[in-house]
Amino acid sequence: IEVEVKLAPNAIVGKYSFKVKIGEDYTYETENGHFYVLFNPWCEDDDVHLPEENARQEYVLKDTGYIYTGSVNDITGKPWNFGQFERNVLDCCLYLLDKKGLKQSARREPVRVARAMSAVVNSNDENGVLYGNWSGNYADGTPPVYWTGSSAILQQYYESREPVRYGQCWVFSGVLTTVMRCLGIPSRSVTNFCSAHDTEGNLTIDIYLNQKGEKLNDITTDSVWNFHMWNDVWMKRPDLPEGYDGWQALDATPQEESEGIFQCGPSPLSAIKKGEVYLAYDTKFIFAEVNADRIIWLVENPKTDQQKTTRLRAHYSAVGKNISTKALGKDERQDITELYKFPEGTPEERKVMERASAVCFPDVPIPTPQSIQLGFESDKSFLLGSPITFQISLSNNSSQSQAVALTAACQLQTYNGKTLATIKALKQEVTVMANACTSVPVVIEASDYLQHLSMASDDLLVRVTAVGENKDSNSVFADDTTLSFKYPPITVDMPATAKTGEPFTCTFTFKNNIGVVMESCKLHVEGLGLFRLETFDQGNVRAGGIFRSKIICTPDRRGERKIIAKITSDQLDDINGYLVLTCNQKQCIIKTGYSS
Repeated sequence: IEVEVKLAPNAIVGKYSFKVKIGEDYTYETENGHFYVLFNPWCEDDDVHLPEENARQEYVLKDTGYIYTGSVNDITGKPWNFGQFERNVLDCCLYLLDKKGLKQSARREPVRVARAMSAVVNSNDENGVLYGNWSGNYADGTPPVYWTGSSAILQQYYESREPVRYGQCWVFSGVLTTVMRCLGIPSRSVTNFCSAHDTEGNLTIDIYLNQKGEKLNDITTDSVWNFHMWNDVWMKRPDLPEGYDGWQALDATPQEESEGIFQCGPSPLSAIKKGEVYLAYDTKFIFAEVNADRIIWLVENPKTDQQKTTRLRAHYSAVGKNISTKALGKDERQDITELYKFPEGTPEERKVMERASAVCFPDVPIPTPQSIQLGFESDKSFLLGSPITFQISLSNNSSQSQAVALTAACQLQTYNGKTLATIKALKQEVTVMANACTSVPVVIEASDYLQHLSMASDDLLVRVTAVGENKDSNSVFADDTTLSFKYPPITVDMPATAKTGEPFTCTFTFKNNIGVVMESCKLHVEGLGLFRLETFDQGNVRAGGIFRSKIICTPDRRGERKIIAKITSDQLDDINGYLVLTCNQKQCIIKTGYSS
């Protein structure tokens, strides 16, 4: 007897038992007794139907990819193993549906499943997959920068049933991509550079500085992250009026509560672009992340009776830059900013902002246009261990010379804007001649910042804030910029070809050229279909020291494979390298390699 089972397009996603009963006396049960039902983007009647086959291959079946980090001036693509087909990952995803308590009837609706997964991938409310930690202290867990993929996290969680320590936005995004693809919902990880976190819900980001140009962390509750990562998921929106199907923004990073718990989305990209912030779910918050205006304030005599707050500058195009994801079918970055917003400065963009604004800007005098313009001249990034050099430019647009009291603060920060230390301060009187430009050189010696690198196991950069006071008009103005570091490379070597099913040796080589000892140095390597995540403890690596580590790889499946290497230490983290292999039935061929 042959039995064929056909499922409705809106069948409940889950794990099913399968039995065939013949008459009263005989029941046949398959060997494992179970099968799984998932969302089906190949089915035209499924709410997650994705028409293009190459898109289904990328956003559902692709188990490796890239995440994009760094800063708007220095975007770095890092490999990430999603691993949705790895051991226990599917069972973990179904366990998460149970843990969330999602009713069976709701498990046929991708909108409700996606929203539930955005909540349970973080641990804040349901003791879900990942603890979020931005403190810089990860002694009782794994620092976020150590992870190279999602499957190891989901496997650890499924085995222990306890939240995994620790994650930050790119880890939450990578895990959520894995969960969505595993359940059959097309998904991709998305990076928003200069991403706003609007805690007050007024669509403005208020940054408060002291008279030295340093950010006042105890007053500033809003922030602009150098980058923030979330997800796009593809689905219909039967819960909304027509016109909102397609890509939806979804975020598992616990930032703000939504309906009483830490969840975010799904929000239609078309609604975000048009400023329709009243639509479900969390469209207003995501709209602010890519569109909020950034206001810089000067606070004199903070927390005293003489406190005075002056609005220095309003940036109307400072957030929502270079929104990025992996390109379809290529190992390249694709800019998808136009899906989220109209071009900056266009009439459409300002109209959208006016439509979305729920509150007015604070009722304070707006500064008149300044005759002096501040700016910066520098390279995008600097080799870690080398001096950082740049210039602060002062342009005088008036017909008279101007005397300026210039103050600048150079602060070491994490990617989400948290200040660790002031590594350079400048205070100088400058005369700018009429209709001329004057540049003030600044040098930050390596010793000024290397001593602070061990303060946090995070990806670090330098934020430079300059404040100028026109001595003639008593007006104050400001501007800022970010500078990033370039890290020494990892070299990954293996034979030119290798046969499927036969072992080969992969060698990782690294030279410490940052000028100081790298303490507690570790090499983390992972290769889906080749070997599981492993860590090699290298101890302390002296300045100029070289180490090599080898691992045995055995290809057990065909297709594209990535070997990912990551080096971490007390002084710096997030040094990456990788090798891409293409394995067929007979051999594996090196396709490309990269180090950052």
